[in-house]
Order: sequence, then C-alpha cells, then structure tokens
Amino acid sequence: MPRRAYWLPNTLTGLALAAGFFAIVAAIDGNFARAGIAVFIAGVFDSLDGRVARFTNTASAFGKEFDSLSDMVAFGLAPAVVVYQWGVERLTDYNLAWGRLGWLVTFAYVVAAATRLARFNAMSHADGDSPDRYFQGLPSPAAAALVAAFVWLSANEGVAGFVGLVMAFAITAAAGALMISPVRYRSFKELSALGMSLAGFSAMLAIWLVTFNPPAALFGVCATYAALGPLLAAVGLVRKRQTAADGSDDDT
Repeated sequence: MPRRAYWLPNTLTGLALAAGFFAIVAAIDGNFARAGIAVFIAGVFDSLDGRVARFTNTASAFGKEFDSLSDMVAFGLAPAVVVYQWGVERLTDYNLAWGRLGWLVTFAYVVAAATRLARFNAMSHADGDSPDRYFQGLPSPAAAALVAAFVWLSANEGVAGFVGLVMAFAITAAAGALMISPVRYRSFKELSALGMSLAGFSAMLAIWLVTFNPPAALFGVCATYAALGPLLAAVGLVRKRQTAADGSDDDT
C-alpha cells in the first residue's frame, strides 16, 4: 500500500473535526439548524475513517489518537456548545439557579464525553482492539447526534419557552449519563444474515422518514437507540431474576 494511503483515513478524521468546529461557530452565530446538521456530518466522516483505515490496511497509532481528539471536539465539545447557545443559557432569564444548573449540565456532558472516550481507548489498548459486538455506555457520536437532532428539530419547529429549555436540559443530562453508564449498546459490527436484513430494512425506513422531516426522523432514531440500551438491560435483569426464582423453586 502506498504511503500516501495513510492520509486517507486521517483526512476523513480531519473533516469530522472541521464539521465539529463548524458546528460550534454556527451555534455562536445563531445558525442552530446548520450546527445540528454539522454534527451529523461529523458523524458520517467519523464512521468512515475507521472503515477506510481497515479496508486500506492503514490503521495506525497516530490515527487512533487523532480520531479520539477529533471525537472530543465533534461529539463532546460541539454538542455542548450548540445546546448551551440554543437555549440552556436562556434558563437564566427564568431563574438564576436554573441557569447555573444548565451550565453545569452542559459542562458535565463534556466531562462525560471525555470520560467515555478515555474509557474506550483504555479498553482498546488493554484488549488490543475495540469491542466488536457491544459498546459499554452510549457511544459519543450517538449521544452527540441525540442532542444535535433535538436542537435542529427545535430550531426548525420554533420550539421556545421554558418547557423546551427544560427538555434540552434533560436530554443533554440523559445523554451524558448514558455515555458513562455500564449499559451495553449493540455496535452492529457483527450481524447475522437476519440481523443484516433487519438493519437494512430499518435503514431504508429511516431514510424514507428522513425525506419527510429530517430532524424529526433523526431525533426519533437517535432517541430509540439511546433508549434501547437501558430497556434491554432492564429486560435482561428481569429474565435473570425470573431464572433465579425458577431455579430456587425447583430446589424446593
């Protein structure tokens, strides 16, 4: 493989970083729909760089570190700034304590994203590779997409008022908490033929919905994925307790 091929995945990582930076600048300028779109574009580039590196056999230690730093900007700092600029800052207009709490929530989201990325890197180094089937905690791109989709939807639909601001506050807090939680999320890197078929059908359905109302459809997809982790964990816990109870009954 020519040495110049190593620039391919790193260029994609740089484009993800550029999209995250654009999202921050757009939010500061008050262009919240563009800011939300930019976060999703960063996610597209982020999903491609690793695949290109593996396909071209150009994965490197530098690329992994560069990708992690890019993710921190695009999926940690950018969504926090976007949601803060959109509305959390305005909580101060209702109550000073609410405003301070909103600031803390957006900062906590940044800390959660940094913690999530550091934990992922540490696990990758310990195992020699990243997890194949499951992620521990909501992946930072998914958390960023959830926050960005809400802001994009709110900007398009003209959502305003205290209720909308509290929703932004709650969604950001939930996304941050799920990132550092022990809840497992399917990575979809290894799927059976049936799983691939279902994933393909779901993708086609999502694309069809996106053509009608992109921010609403994307928010629905992101919210569903974020909720599936705790839901499946709860179902698994109930089944485990039921199995334990059945075993205890058999012993008696």
